[in-house]
Amino acid sequence: MESHDWLVTDSGQCQACVLLSESEWPTSTYRLYRFLTEVEDILLEVQEDRRRLQAIRPLVRRLLTSSYWLQCAYLEPSPETGWSVLKLYEEPNFPLCVQIVSWLPGKVSAIHHHGTWAVVALISGQEKNTFWQRTGEAEFPNRVQRVGERILEGGDILGFTSNVIHCVEALGDEPAVSFHIFGKPEKCSPLEFEPVSSTDGSV
Repeated sequence: MESHDWLVTDSGQCQACVLLSESEWPTSTYRLYRFLTEVEDILLEVQEDRRRLQAIRPLVRRLLTSSYWLQCAYLEPSPETGWSVLKLYEEPNFPLCVQIVSWLPGKVSAIHHHGTWAVVALISGQEKNTFWQRTGEAEFPNRVQRVGERILEGGDILGFTSNVIHCVEALGDEPAVSFHIFGKPEKCSPLEFEPVSSTDGSV
């Protein structure tokens, strides 16, 4: 199945991105420590979210393709919460948080944002991302309406700018397993929102 790279902007618009060919990558094994170092270098050199994501997305794809252990590095979703998180890397004063997240089919997250840029790559299963935007009501700053959605298949990658608001639903009959890399770890806790009717009349 063909894979895709996408960029989601602060307004909730999902844009297709150029997908590099594997033939353009070095042939050596790409290990997690090297990936983290190269992403850190990008963050030090590039300040703008779009340019950061443009540089980081291909590294995520190379890591997942080269490091096959990541295909199995996840926790079974908790039957109580419907999801589980396996932290691959987190360190005080290091500007990254790397996780594998797994969701039971049919489970839906709260509407949230992470307050930072993020890249999410679906490893297996199927996942629907729904995108939201603030309504602009001064008295209700956390009220949002739906503006779009994107269904991810295994191999698809989404890059998020810092203020993207979304929710996630695992589709199909198997858990949705995804690789996540976020900005500063202290910003990984999501801020939740209250939905109102969307532009097409549904929530």
